[in-house]
Parts: sequence; structure tokens; C-alpha cells
Amino acid sequence: MSNDLKTASVLAFERKLDPSDATFHAGRWDDRENASRWAPVTIRPKSVRGTISNRLKTKDQDPAKLDAAIENPNLQTVDVATLPADADTLKVQFTLRVLAGAGTPSACNNADYQKKLAQTVQGYVAKESFAELAKRYAANLANGRFLWRNRIGAENVQVQVVLLKDGKAEQSWTLDALSLDLRTLDPINDGVQALGAVIADGLAGTRHVLLQVTAFARVGAGQEIFPSQELILDKASSGKSKTLYDVNGVAAIHSQKIGNALRTIDTWYEGASALGPIAVEPYGSVTTQGKAYRQPKQKLDFYTLLDNWLLKDQVPPLEQQHFVMAVLIRGGVFGDAS
Repeated sequence: MSNDLKTASVLAFERKLDPSDATFHAGRWDDRENASRWAPVTIRPKSVRGTISNRLKTKDQDPAKLDAAIENPNLQTVDVATLPADADTLKVQFTLRVLAGAGTPSACNNADYQKKLAQTVQGYVAKESFAELAKRYAANLANGRFLWRNRIGAENVQVQVVLLKDGKAEQSWTLDALSLDLRTLDPINDGVQALGAVIADGLAGTRHVLLQVTAFARVGAGQEIFPSQELILDKASSGKSKTLYDVNGVAAIHSQKIGNALRTIDTWYEGASALGPIAVEPYGSVTTQGKAYRQPKQKLDFYTLLDNWLLKDQVPPLEQQHFVMAVLIRGGVFGDAS
């Protein structure tokens, strides 16, 4: 069947790790037990008078021209979020749904392809049962990677994960995020292993998994904190050079940014020992570096691995099978463009 099998022109998958936005609250580190009463962090504008510090073109490096430019200050209005003067700890909270059906397309217009895909995914699950992937997702919850810049320089970071059932806590874990290394996902402690087993059950569909994740980062009283920054295409109309994200007036991180942190588990690409984990993407894209670490010419990109696996019965090495399944869990539109 594989000789005549073609990739479906319509092929789409829904994400199976579904985080909410993460909201910000502020309080004292010693008062974490009463964190439900902490005040929300708000965003306020700030107008600043900056200096000219960007790299100048050669023609503008004349002393007279530079002095003239310095006389015109860089005036700008930006959004800022800070802890209150009497609060030294940031609380970041979101929920995470773990959904079953990984590898089952939400749209596919080729029945034979869908049948072969189902057989391939079932073969992987029968051998691996999502254990490796779930352990890595759990590690990124435990190490607080989803805090992004708010994790840097924090004195203490504690992550609390609660498994909810009927709106009540069924099981919980409390983890010291700074004791876990962001660059290596192994070795992993017993708490992370147990959390990973729950996530694996959710991906396999053997139980309903809804997690409430709460992180406490002790960054210092009055310190600046970092919600997501909004992409404003027409900055002239907004009047601000930086706009921060809020949910009903509460500073927050985008759910997409939380999801990116959770799926930063790819250590199976060439050069991973130097850079560490990157987010699971079909071409291994890292936008901050402007580089794709899974080039098609290396035959390690998602499309080449998937086509060889399904159409040519060339089973990838186990670590690349993990990568392919992680992309299917990520979701996306992967139909044959031709």
C-alpha cells in the first residue's frame, strides 16, 4: 500500500497540550499559603526620555551630525509592570488541559493515508506510551521555564501543580524550580516522574487531566516583571512603543508563549549538546536566532521524517519518532502543498 500512498492534501491536527493565559499577582514570599487573596498586577504607561544609542550609518558619524542628533532626545511611551513596594514575590497561574487523540487528524481527505497514520501512531504508543514526551513536558512545568524572563535572577522559585477533578484537588506536587536545570531534562526527580505519568495518562486518554499550575518567583520588592508584549502593527495609532498584555486589567502571559515553553523538549537535533532544548517545530525554528536547526537537506525535519515513515516504511530512530509525535501533539496544518 505504501508504494501508492500519497500524503493527504488536507491534513490538520489539533493541539493536545492546551494551556490558558497565565495571570500575574503579587504578594509576600512568606504568605504563599494565602496567595488566593493576593492583589493582581496591573500595567501602567511610563513616558521616558531616552538617548540616541543605536548604531549609526557611516555618513551620520560626523561629530556635528551626531551632536545634532543627541540634542533631539528619544521620547517614548512604554507599558511597564512592577511588583508593589510591599510585595517581593510574583505569582503566575494558569491551567493546562491534556487531551487524548494525539496523531488523530482533525481533518484528512485521504482515507488510506489516515489508516496508515493511525497504524503508525498506535505502534509508537504501544511501545512508548508517551512516557518520554510526558516526562519532558512535566520537567518544563517543574523547572518554571514558562516564567521566561521572570525566572532569571529570582532568589527562589516554587512551582505547585494540582490535578483537578470536579473542581477539587485530587493530587498535587510542590517543586523547587531552581534545583532543576533548564538545559538538561535529565535526571528528573520522583515528583517530576509522577507528574509525567499523569500527563502520559492524559495523552493516552486513560484519564481526564486538568492541571492548575502556580509558580512563585521571589524577585524583590518593587522589581519590574515581564508579561507578554503585544504585537502592534500600527504603533503610531497606539502612541506607545511597547504594549504589554493584560486579561481584564491583570498582567498576563499569552497562552501561546506558555505552550512554547512547555514544548521546549527537542534535544534530538544536530548541535543540541551546545544549545540545549528548543521548542518542537517542524523545521526546528528558533526565531530569536533566525535559524532552523532541522533543515530538509539533513533529512531531520518533520515532513521528511513523517513521509519516510508513512510512505516509504522507513522507521526513524527512536529519538526522531519522539520528535514526530511531539509535532503531532503540538498540532498544525501539514497537508501536501503540491
